[in-house]
Amino acid sequence: MTHPSYETDFYQWTQAQAEALRAKASEDLDWDNLAEEIESLGKSDRRAVESYLEVIATHVLKWVYQPQERTRRGRRWRNSIEEARRQLQLIIEDSPSLRERVPVLLARTYPYARRKAHRETGLPLATFPEACPWPPELLQEADFLPEELPGAP
Repeated sequence: MTHPSYETDFYQWTQAQAEALRAKASEDLDWDNLAEEIESLGKSDRRAVESYLEVIATHVLKWVYQPQERTRRGRRWRNSIEEARRQLQLIIEDSPSLRERVPVLLARTYPYARRKAHRETGLPLATFPEACPWPPELLQEADFLPEELPGAP
């Protein structure tokens, strides 16, 4: 039986590998590439968690620090925050071990959220706190939207 190549037809390779796994045909498994793909699945979830944390932090920063937009806060920002929270929760439900990594991932992604809020609002970068002013658990709460922070306009 000819086995599809990982390099030439990834989809066909995945199907053949799944079939070999189900048949417990270890001689047909491409062990190195399987290990790499499984590892990349975990990295993909981790990157998605970072991305959703960045969206939440960016929009919450804008919510607090962009006073001229407070009258327009409304649905778009709220929906974006709620959708990011929902997607984040779905990933964590599927991969609960990522919950304990959220504080580290938020600390890593917050500087990007801060710069993005700066670019999108036109406010000086120094307007936004250098470290995330909210604990990760609070940012994940469904109804959390701060009205202001000390030093916010």
